[in-house]
Amino acid sequence: MRLPVLNRLLTLLLLITGSNRLQAQVDPHFTQYYVYPSWLNPALTGSFDGDYRISGIYRNQWGNISKPFSTIGLGGEFVTNNNVNVGINLLNQTAGDGGYYYTTGYANLAYTGVRFGAAENHRIVMGLQLGMIWRGFNASKFTFGDQWDPITGFNPGTSTDAFNKTKTSAFDAGAGILYFDATPGKKANVYAGFSVSHLTKPNDYFSSDGNAKLPMRYTGHAGVRLTLSDLLSVTPNFLYAKQGTAEEKMAGAYVQLNAAAGTDLMLGANYRIQDAISPFVGLTHKNMVLGISYDVNTSELGKMAHGSNSFEISLSFTGRRTIKTPEANFICPRL
Repeated sequence: MRLPVLNRLLTLLLLITGSNRLQAQVDPHFTQYYVYPSWLNPALTGSFDGDYRISGIYRNQWGNISKPFSTIGLGGEFVTNNNVNVGINLLNQTAGDGGYYYTTGYANLAYTGVRFGAAENHRIVMGLQLGMIWRGFNASKFTFGDQWDPITGFNPGTSTDAFNKTKTSAFDAGAGILYFDATPGKKANVYAGFSVSHLTKPNDYFSSDGNAKLPMRYTGHAGVRLTLSDLLSVTPNFLYAKQGTAEEKMAGAYVQLNAAAGTDLMLGANYRIQDAISPFVGLTHKNMVLGISYDVNTSELGKMAHGSNSFEISLSFTGRRTIKTPEANFICPRL
């Protein structure tokens, strides 16, 4: 590995994995965060019109730096008739020549029985999340300065550097709350949610002293679905997340157009403040939703990565009820 590339990779890993002093962001982020409710808010579990939903998302980031940051998320959500929705979410992120990985597995539970208003169309959902975090890397794939001999060249057996831990696991928990107005036929339906991740503050064994805690992540999200006609709607939206010293602020909107019977076209964009502009295009056909987004980096970090950008692709399949509920399009805000 060339030294400049190694330096850039280590800097990015520091920003993502954090340290005892910086307490920076640990968790990966998604532009299409709505596909992965476990990351955003466990109270979103089951917020769709159907009996179950299977979702997948893939993100590729920093492709110009050694092996890129590659993140895959898979989720399954199920709606019951007892005011309870359940879900399972798996995520795996890998990066770099050292085989770094960040893997999570969560079970979600959302209680949907709090309803008020004349027709009980105002809903409050409370969610709980329990699971595990696994992190690690392959130290045998690293190279160090003392492995280079000016006469014989590279010698993999001469390094005096060592690691106390190369793999860790920890129990994790999170919680969230969601409000939405499900009144059918309205011109404007509002939603808003808040969640806290890493309530257990798992140990960060990869910090400078090995005794730091993974910082909690606070996430707020809100939006309003504006129905302009029977064929057209616009959804402005906003996301704010904070973990340690790292903040993410994202605002945007998307337009949903009924292009044909059973088929909707979605076009929009988000701006992640001081980070990236993210155009989005999506297609809904019957029970499937396909989404593609591309992050055009606008930050100083993008210059260090030689202008490398990121893209995401997502696919969801929903097993729907025979009769679609009036508020279905709103309950599952896509951005």
